[in-house]
Amino acid sequence: MRIGLFYCMTCLLLVSGCATKPKATGPKYHFFPAPPDTPRLQFLTSFNSEKELRGSDNSLLSFVTGEKPPENPIGKPYGVALSDKKILLCDTAYGVVLVLDLETRRMKGISPRGEGRLKLPLNIAVDQDGTMYIADSGREQVVVLDTNEQFVTAMGLPGAMKPRDVAVKGDRLYIADIQSHCVHVYNKADRTPLFDVPGPQEATNNATRVFQPTNVAVDSQGRIYVSDTGAYRVQIYDAQGKFVRSLGRYGDNIGEFTRIKGVAVDREFRTYAVDAAAQVVQIFDEQGHLLLWFGQPEMSEVGLELPAKVAVDYDNVGLFQKYAAPGFKVDHLIVVINQLGTRKVSIFGFGQKQ
Repeated sequence: MRIGLFYCMTCLLLVSGCATKPKATGPKYHFFPAPPDTPRLQFLTSFNSEKELRGSDNSLLSFVTGEKPPENPIGKPYGVALSDKKILLCDTAYGVVLVLDLETRRMKGISPRGEGRLKLPLNIAVDQDGTMYIADSGREQVVVLDTNEQFVTAMGLPGAMKPRDVAVKGDRLYIADIQSHCVHVYNKADRTPLFDVPGPQEATNNATRVFQPTNVAVDSQGRIYVSDTGAYRVQIYDAQGKFVRSLGRYGDNIGEFTRIKGVAVDREFRTYAVDAAAQVVQIFDEQGHLLLWFGQPEMSEVGLELPAKVAVDYDNVGLFQKYAAPGFKVDHLIVVINQLGTRKVSIFGFGQKQ
């Protein structure tokens, strides 16, 4: 009798223990658009410092070396470029270009001395051979560094232009000049000027001109995308500088902008445009139709906080596919730079469930 009672009580305790034991939870995935719509975009991960870049290796490093890994926080980034499995950030707080190595998971700064000294680097473009073009608003010049981070030259004289962004594509170099209200197009080989966008006639038409060019991108056909902060829109021109169309207008609704900043374009000619005020990125198709937008309030788990720049990358998908949800195949990465908050570099994956 007592044995039977003890057995029953033991079973009840075991059942009770199993019932109260917290359920194991897997990773939480964030998709855009939100369910029940078909997901096309997933938040993958973010970095706010070298320590976060190293991720799970932190504990191993401490165990092997007996040293605490350095925090090395990112300051206030703006421009971004991806090259050779590295993320390059223009950090306006430190006045340097930060290099986040995705293979070694280390971070360093590029801060040339002498003629190449940086003052306030805003944006950066990296050519296929590793040449770096840095739009420095403090110097009012574009600083050119070779693949060894050595000074080559500085484009423009102080006071002659106010570069805000730079892009390189094929044999051409593009500089967004907020002072001249245009994008200067140069021959990349000898850095001689070719023409300005928009041209003289379109520069006098409010529908086709640029008021405040802050960012520039170029697609595979040579079309030029200019984020015009002064007119709350993206202006698109063909390879010869002829006006094609506008994206967006002033407003706080979808398809509209309040403070447009970074712009990027992918291989399917989708345009990605950052609104720093609404703190979202909007995606348009080649015809200018809004496809979707992503971003959350800054206090959420994946929120954007004063986003400034967006970049599209195909070369490093393999390094980030591991963060994707089971069955979600990443086609390309979308890198968004936040000037504030705890996710200075936010990585999203554009793709689809298989």
